[in-house]
Formats: sequence, structure tokens, C-alpha cells
Amino acid sequence: MSSITHGCTARARLSERFSIQPSRLRWQFAHAALLGMLASGALAAEAEHAGHAEHAEAVELAPMVITGVGQQSPLTVVTDPKIPRQPMPASDGADYLKTIPGFSAVRNGGVNGDPVFRGMFGSRLKLLSNGGEMLGACPNRMDSPSSYISPDTFDKLTVIKGPQSVLWGPGASAATVLFEREPEQFSKPDYRLNGSLLTASNGRFDRNLDAAAGNSQGYARLMANSSQADDYADGNGDTVPSRYDKWNTDIALGWTPDADTLVELTAGRGDGYARYAGRGMDGSQFQRESLGLRFEKTNLGETFYGLEAQVYYNYADHIMDNYSLRDFVPSMMMPNPTLSRVDRRTLGGRLVGTWQWTDVELKAGVDAQRSEHRKVMNPAGAANQMVTAAGSDALPWVPDAMLHSYGVFGELTWQLSEREKLISGLRLDLHEATDDREFFRSHDASSMPIVSRNWDNPTAGETRRDTLYSGFLRYEEELVSLPATWYAGLGHAERFPDYWELFVSNPGPVGTLQPFDSVRPEKTTQLDIGLQYAKGPLDAWVSAYAGLVEDYILFSYVPGVMPGMLRAEVSNIDATIAGAEMGASYRFTSNWKGDASLAYAWGTNRSDDRAMPQIPPLEGRLGLTYERDNWSTSGLWRVVASQGRVAENQGTVVGKDFDESAGFSVLAVNGAYRLNKNFKLSAGVDNLLDKAYSEHLNLAGSAGFADYGLEPTSRVNEPGRTYWARVDMSF
Repeated sequence: MSSITHGCTARARLSERFSIQPSRLRWQFAHAALLGMLASGALAAEAEHAGHAEHAEAVELAPMVITGVGQQSPLTVVTDPKIPRQPMPASDGADYLKTIPGFSAVRNGGVNGDPVFRGMFGSRLKLLSNGGEMLGACPNRMDSPSSYISPDTFDKLTVIKGPQSVLWGPGASAATVLFEREPEQFSKPDYRLNGSLLTASNGRFDRNLDAAAGNSQGYARLMANSSQADDYADGNGDTVPSRYDKWNTDIALGWTPDADTLVELTAGRGDGYARYAGRGMDGSQFQRESLGLRFEKTNLGETFYGLEAQVYYNYADHIMDNYSLRDFVPSMMMPNPTLSRVDRRTLGGRLVGTWQWTDVELKAGVDAQRSEHRKVMNPAGAANQMVTAAGSDALPWVPDAMLHSYGVFGELTWQLSEREKLISGLRLDLHEATDDREFFRSHDASSMPIVSRNWDNPTAGETRRDTLYSGFLRYEEELVSLPATWYAGLGHAERFPDYWELFVSNPGPVGTLQPFDSVRPEKTTQLDIGLQYAKGPLDAWVSAYAGLVEDYILFSYVPGVMPGMLRAEVSNIDATIAGAEMGASYRFTSNWKGDASLAYAWGTNRSDDRAMPQIPPLEGRLGLTYERDNWSTSGLWRVVASQGRVAENQGTVVGKDFDESAGFSVLAVNGAYRLNKNFKLSAGVDNLLDKAYSEHLNLAGSAGFADYGLEPTSRVNEPGRTYWARVDMSF
């Protein structure tokens, strides 16, 4: 067994420095200076705040830390991403979602995990930030869409479970996740400023600022954040390669000529790097550029009530390599230091009208999206761009994929009676995908020794088109006999294969069936039922589902041409899925409150009569909170069962089942204190007992980190005992 680094050597690795590109340093210095100026302004503003007697009140900082999130209405979860959470999440969307029952994540390193809901992954989850979709560029989702989302810069996080909405784009068979920013509202010239600082074990340091100023006619808003951490240590004291550094800056300019009109222009930029314990390469650049424009008009008339229009542009420029954030270790796949550069440009928009009658509301509209993916061409003219020179802007870009979608949709809400409601929706989508790869690179098994070479792409220049349908019907009722609401909904979603499913990064030798030519759209039909109960000190909810998935898109990992290599085969199967989430909170006294939640997911591959891969195990959470005046303290006990239902060497583009997993339980504690209406302190300890454990959904270790004990078949452990403290400010 390979040696594992302990003690002083492990700690020494935490302080290692890696070279950063000069252009990125300039942005980081500018960003740090901006944060520093705003922070100093925030502290100075406290002294002046008493003079603003007529100032709109600052947001009242609640002395609390969120340890779990329940449902607020049938099928919908809404939470404030700015409130501190425990366990302390990384600064990306996936870790924040893990506080919601039913969500889990595939860990890469210390940041940029990939979210999973009810065992469903990828484009089955529609992730939107401020109404736009930010799609990553890495062929293996090293930069998943959630990695470009910094939740602290958003005002509201909404999750719509199952195929129970058609308003937000095609293919959302598992859930729709909305990270939203609300328009600013100033009745007279004024300002507000919110900020937070977080420090934690393993060199973690986060800074967030959200400032706005305006009047009744408009506003300007600035959001800036940065997050950095060193490699963390697991419960055994062993170092896990997970170092990262990220920053984002966004601005919004709004025009509000009256109470019923909004025009808002947004722009943003970000970058960072992250090294990954579970991958053979690290992310040395995560450059993001975003632009958006939205228009909203309400109270247009008695029937035609409102109109919403939005366009967005998102660009990801991603670089990965195996030498700048780790010591280079030659392998059979990559005997030399290598670098790969890819980008993705996504342009989209939607137009939605709202019609209202006495008991009926209709939202109907159209949406469209265009997404282009490119790679850097190396000097030899090969589309396989994995050479160190690929990071240079002097080398040409070559497109490899173009995807379009055009949709029309309508969602109707009918108030049948004071207590009954019927909601239905229907959408029609036209999808196009063009294969721009003239050739692809793979191994030639006929030559000795085996070498890699370019093969003519049999689908070069081809375009495939599909017309797909989605819809749902849901009934909701407020019960007379109980203080509860129940619902039942039947939904159907047809999902076009996404980029990662059509254009696999390891296509296999020539003659191998290629996904672009063979993979069919996925079709999910699902029943969702649930109950929401609230009376006195007790709140409780349950949501359950059962579904049939026709042509589920499955990744199977089979031996490659060269020893120790794997390649992905993408195929369609039929599957059955089922599960439930439930939770309750009970206020024992005015000071004591307990809460609990449970999440279970199950799936079977009907085509092969075996378990579905990448299904998270049963998970429960128990929390106890004491609240009094301006302070609170709470504890969280998370219990996860073992998972014996696995499908070895099957999974997704990111992860595969490679073994059964053991169960575990971890404890966490926290406390929060509100100094005044402007400042709040919170602190906590995650993994209080310093347990060594790993999640079932887990990338195997990287051979590039064998000196850390991370062999290609070993699980990546979670962080050990972690101390953290945070201060929140609001003016």
C-alpha cells in the first residue's frame, strides 16, 4: 500500500505556493482592493448610521445558523442563501444544495462539486442563476454549472421538485433550481450594504460584499466575493489535495420609472483555480463572463396582467493541467506535462406573458438557447489539444459542438374553490445538435506499441434534430379536517442528450459506436405526492415520488485499449425510480426547538435487472436548537446508512459505482450572537468527533496524488474536524 503523508510533512504541503498567471494576479489584486475599500466603508458607515433616521431599515440579522431546509409549499423549497449554514459549505452551488433533504454531491476536491437530487444528475437538474444558464466547458464536468454559482451573492434559492414546472426550460426531469436576485426598491435616495467575513480551518477565508444605492427611479448594485482554502485534512489527519481560490464580481443597473416597470442590465466576471483529489488534472482557470438584460412590466390591464423578457450571455474559458497545482507524475495516459483549454459560449432568452381572469392565471411564452463549445488546436493540427502550449492565446480555437433549443410553453393555475387548486403545464421543444469534430483522437490497437492517432469522425458535420414534449397536471387541496395541504401531480419530461452525453471525451477506438449517432432522448414519467402540515408547535411535511424512465442515458466504463485505462460507453436503458423526503420541526418551548429530516432514493435498471448506479443511501438529520434573545446555539447529527445497491463501473460522466459504501454519522455544533441590528457573529465546529469517512457518491482518488495515499480506486475522504467563524454586517 502506498505511503500516506502525516504530521509535519502534511502540514507543510498546506503552505505550498503555486504559480498564478500574471493576468489573474492583476484581477485578484483589483478585486481585493475593491473588497477592502468597501469593507472599510462599511465599518465607517456604522458611525454615520444614526444620522440616517429616515433610512430604510437594514435587514434584521437573525441570530441563527441553518442546519437543514424544509418545504414551504407543495413541491417547493425556498431559502435565503445569505444565512450561515452548517456544515459550512464551500463557495459553490452544490454544497449549499446539500442542506436540502434529497440533495447530495459528487466531491472533486475542496470546491466545485456536482449536485445530485434523488440520484439524478447533470442536465436532469435545471440550474439557473438570475434566470440564465451558465454551462461549463470541461468535457468531464470539472467546471460543472454549479461551480460558477456563488450562492452568497443571491437573495433567494428556490427548488421545484420533479417535472412539475414548464416555465424554466426543457429537460428538468429531476428538479429546477433557481438562484435569484431581487430588484432593489428605494422610495428615495438611499443605500444599503451587506457583507460577511468567514474564516475556518485549513486556511479557509471568504469575503462577501453586496452594496446598492438608488432612488425611486433606479438603482445600482455591486456584488463581490472571494473564497480561498488550502488542502484540508481528513479525520485520520491525512492531507487531501483540495486547495482552491475563487473570486466573482457582478453589477446590476436598474431603471424603475414607476412601481410597475423594471429594466435591469447585469454584468459579471470571475475566475479561480482548484486542485482535485479525485481527478488526473486540476482546474487552473475558471474564467467566467456574464451579461444579462431583463424587462418586467405589470398591471398592463385587467386580463393581460404582465410581461417579462430576458436575454443572457454566459461565457466559460476553462484550463486544466496536470502540473501547475501538483507535482507532475507521468502516467501511461499522460507521460508528459499536459494542458487542455476549452470554452463554451451560451446565449439565451425568454419571453413570458401573464394573463389573469377571476379564478385562472395563465403564464405562456417562448424561450431559446444557443451553445457553442470549442477546443484549442495544438501545433500539430490535432483537435486533441492536450499540450502545454494550449494555454497560449496564439493557438487557434476549433469548434467541436453546436447546440440549439427552441421552446414554447404554457402553465395554467385554476382556483377550483377556496381550498382547491389545479395546476397544469405543457411545453414543446425543438432541439438541434451539430457535430463539428472533423476527427477525434483515440488509440490504435493494431499498432505495436499501441499509439494514439486521429480518426476521421463518421458523424462530422451532421446535425440531429428532435421535437420533444413535456407537461404535468397537479391537484392541490387545503384539507378541512386537518391544518394541512396535500398534493398529487403527474409529470412527463423528455430530455435531449446534453453535450457531455453526445460528445464523450474518451470515444474509444475507431469503429466504436459513437453516442452522437446512437443515444436517444430520455423520457421520464413521474408521480409526485405529498403533504404539508402546520399546527401549533409542529410543522411537518413529506414528499414522495415514483417514476418510469424510458431510454435513461447511462455511462458504462469498460477497459480501454491500454492497460489501466477506462473509456465510457453511453447507452439507453429503461429504469424505475422511487423515493421520498420527509421532515418535521417541533417547538418544545419558546426557547427549545427540534427538527428532523429523512431522505431516501431507490432505482432499478429494468433492462439489465440490476440496481441503478450513483444512488445515494438513506440519510437522516436530527437537530436541536436553543434560542434566547439575541443568541442561539444548536447541534446537528447527520446519519447516513451504508449503500449495498451498486452497479459497478456504471454511472455518469463524473462518477461511477466502484464498491459498496459503509454508513457513518457525524456531529456538528454552532452558536450565533447578534451584537446589534448591524452585526452578527456565528461560529461552529463541523465533524466534531474528527471522524474519517467518505460519501457514497465519490470520485476515486487520482494516481497523480499517489504520494498522498490516493490511489485510483480509493475513496476521497471528507474533511476532519473543522472550526469556523463568521461575521455578518448589514447597513
